[in-house]
Amino acid sequence: MRRGTTPASSPSSGSSAPLVPPAGRRAQIIALVQSRGAIGMLVVVALVAGLVFPDFLRPANLADIAANSAFLGLVAVGQSLVIILGGFDLSVGSMVGLGTVLSAYAAPYGWGAAMLAPILAGFVLGLINGLLIARARMAPFIVTLAALLGLKGVALVLASQDLLIAHPGFFTHIANGSLFGISNLIWVLAIVYALGGLLLNHTRFGAAIFAIGGNEEAARMLGVRVERVKVLAYGLSGALAGLSGALLASHLDSGLAAAGTGYELQSIAAAVIGGVLLTGGVGTMAGPLAGVLLLGVIDNVINQVGTLSPYYQNLASGAFLLAAVIVQTVLTGRRHGAARAAGGGRKRAAPRGAART
Repeated sequence: MRRGTTPASSPSSGSSAPLVPPAGRRAQIIALVQSRGAIGMLVVVALVAGLVFPDFLRPANLADIAANSAFLGLVAVGQSLVIILGGFDLSVGSMVGLGTVLSAYAAPYGWGAAMLAPILAGFVLGLINGLLIARARMAPFIVTLAALLGLKGVALVLASQDLLIAHPGFFTHIANGSLFGISNLIWVLAIVYALGGLLLNHTRFGAAIFAIGGNEEAARMLGVRVERVKVLAYGLSGALAGLSGALLASHLDSGLAAAGTGYELQSIAAAVIGGVLLTGGVGTMAGPLAGVLLLGVIDNVINQVGTLSPYYQNLASGAFLLAAVIVQTVLTGRRHGAARAAGGGRKRAAPRGAART
């Protein structure tokens, strides 16, 4: 029997019940809008942009949007995991910049070293953030803000100016090449989001993330190893920021300490626009991906206008973020109300003599 359904009574019983109570059906619709609303918003904005700018819907332009969104998109995967967990990671932007610098230093030792160095460094630094938050009980804001400032300082010390990669070789092809006519950046973005969706929805680790974000103490009572899950989630966030930095270094053929500036807030914005609740416990991977692409579409439209300042992107992103938070708050309240009404309806519909649970 499917979840959320109740068996219909036989005709001889003299009564019948709907498979899904109206309030329960309403709660399901609200939940669907909450988790998939960003996808619909992305489609609408893209269609409007296509009507206004004939070149917008060209496959080459859409591919450029997706490829240019890959760097922020990778960061948003880790950020979404941490937010669903009930925290956030402000250090990811600085980790991207440090990642480009580490790739530039490691490039003379081969493309493998240039890719692995920032990923491993990000993972280790993320684990440290997670340990301070989970074990030392420090606030995520303080820990990751300190990491943001510290990592930015380390990157600037290592590279006071751009570090050009003299002989990048295959390393530069990783971000600038293509496979079957599709940019490698798009392939990487698609693979990482697919793996993120599998991790979040089809593993015990993903279930633990939702449980901790929903109610940490209840998750602990159910036997979830809260501290271990938190540490690993922050480690993954750091590793993905490092991967973004490595690909950005490959794309630019250089290490740039200022790279990734603002990614910490943009990744949070993309996640929230995509339906991830800042309070934790609710979110998907498809939503943040749509949020990232929506920010990319806004940037592309501003570039096509030509006469608008790039600062309008921040204005538009802020407006979308504010709208998303307001809509999420309203939908969450209505969803809880519909769920309570559905529960009350089921209790009222219970037959006489039924055992109470």
